[in-house]
Amino acid sequence: MARLCVPAILLSALTASGIGIAPANADPVAPPDLVAPMDVAPMDVTPQDVAPKDFVALEDVDPSIAQEIRYDTPHNFIGDPVAGYDAPICILTRPAAEALARAQRNFTERGYSLKVYDCYRPQSAVDEFVDWALDLGDQRMKAEFYPRVDKTVLFADGYIAERSGHSRGSTVDLTLVPLPDVGRPSPVFIPGQPLVDCAAPRQLRFPDNSVDMGTGFDCFDPLANTADPRTEGDAAKNRLLLLEGLEREGFVNYDKEWWHFTYKPEPYPDTFFDFPVDPAALARGPAA
Repeated sequence: MARLCVPAILLSALTASGIGIAPANADPVAPPDLVAPMDVAPMDVTPQDVAPKDFVALEDVDPSIAQEIRYDTPHNFIGDPVAGYDAPICILTRPAAEALARAQRNFTERGYSLKVYDCYRPQSAVDEFVDWALDLGDQRMKAEFYPRVDKTVLFADGYIAERSGHSRGSTVDLTLVPLPDVGRPSPVFIPGQPLVDCAAPRQLRFPDNSVDMGTGFDCFDPLANTADPRTEGDAAKNRLLLLEGLEREGFVNYDKEWWHFTYKPEPYPDTFFDFPVDPAALARGPAA
């Protein structure tokens, strides 16, 4: 298989700026004592094979919205496809999907398309994230996704939690893509290739056909905070464009992640689902 090659001049730039590239076989740094996850109040987790009838495939509501479902691939902070992602599709509650379609119409008039990275997320996937966060020996993807954040603080800093709003079906992770680039897919990530800091300059990060947002998706770093004052220029303008366009349609941003939005009011504000991300899960279901 081909491997990612980084020109020497770019390596020098990364080294000079303090942002690095980790070799594929880099040994993880031993972290300090683990900070245990915070206690969470008991909530309704609904294990089932099928979704309620008011969950839909985003593609059926608006096929023009691009989809790059990262957790169906190994290009994520775990380094493997995630449990519960049986297909690379976006599933949402119908109100959230229809709100995204309205936002998409406004963005396309301005020369952009939405691209989703994650939508509904099964509780089984959230459980895998928690297990991964507790496994301090697994730091395969640190150099890209959390190079300056110690794995022991992922719970305390709000990057990992035992429940996720994604499991309620109205939360989405997304970005903007210039319309001319919508049909140009991102390169395939090859496990074992060198990793580049998610906050490196855009031309050095793993290629993505989206606009520059200052960091890559799922960058566990304060630089990914939506209003981080160090984000300037086009990246700051792009974050504001995404934020304002989605807020107009009823979405609320999680301020630690520029890509993370929840549609309000949520149809299921207290229920966390565990049906798989699979078209078959939408074939039938109980009345909403």
